[in-house]
Order: sequence, then structure tokens, then C-alpha cells
Amino acid sequence: MTNSLIQRTLETNDSLTGLALRIPAGIIFIAHGAQKLFGAFGGYGLEGTGQWMASIGLEPGYLMALGAGSAEFFGGIALLLGLLTRPAAFVLAITMLVAILTVHVSNGLFMSNNGYEFGLALISISVALLFSGGGKLSLDRKLRSMLS
Repeated sequence: MTNSLIQRTLETNDSLTGLALRIPAGIIFIAHGAQKLFGAFGGYGLEGTGQWMASIGLEPGYLMALGAGSAEFFGGIALLLGLLTRPAAFVLAITMLVAILTVHVSNGLFMSNNGYEFGLALISISVALLFSGGGKLSLDRKLRSMLS
């Protein structure tokens, strides 16, 4: 039972499409997570991001910043490597859904107005990876072949 669950989680196709989605999305998610967690790339770090999250009603702000930042940073690393791609993509899709619904949807579609355009693109990539897995050049594929 446990082995079949692991194999289903690691299952992927033989396409390079997953790689084409994983690399840019992984880089973007890592960078955004690093902003939230570490204050990198002009971000506010956990304290600043937590205060902002609390100010828009996401309480407790610090914990929400830690959760969102960790999902993005570590989920982005997972995507980049193609390691546990499906679970990482699921968590990232939920994270993007929360961001869209709590921050961006009221601003309309376009990024120029802080809309949900960018979040929609990232949630779409995440959902595609959730369905397809990491693809041909992923650690998931390597691990699954080792378990078979």
C-alpha cells in the first residue's frame, strides 16, 4: 500500500514539457519565497511580510508569512529538481489560490494594477505539473525507476 502510494506520487511521463514548466516556475517561486523568508531581492523578510499579511487580515501574520514563504521557497526548489513534483505543485497551487483571492482578485486581471494575471499563470503551471508530474528529466522519474 505505502509503496504503491509512493510510486503513484512519483509517477510522471516521458516528456520534456515538465522540465520546461519546472525550471522557470521553480526559479520564480524560489525568488518570491526568499523575499518573504529572508528579505532577499528587495523583500521584507518574515517580520515585514508577516506585518503586511496581518494588515490584510491573514492572521497570525508571521505564521502566514512563514507558510507562504516556505511553500514558495522549498516548493520552488522541489520543482527545480523535479523532486516530489506533484505534492509541491499542489501546495504551490493552493498558495497561489490564496494569494489571488486575498490580494489580487479585487484589482482585476492585469499586473499593472496589482491584478491576478501573474498568480493565474503560476497557478496554471502548478496545476499542469500536478497533473503531469516532473517529466523526463526529474528526480521523481529516477526515484520511481529505482523503486520498480
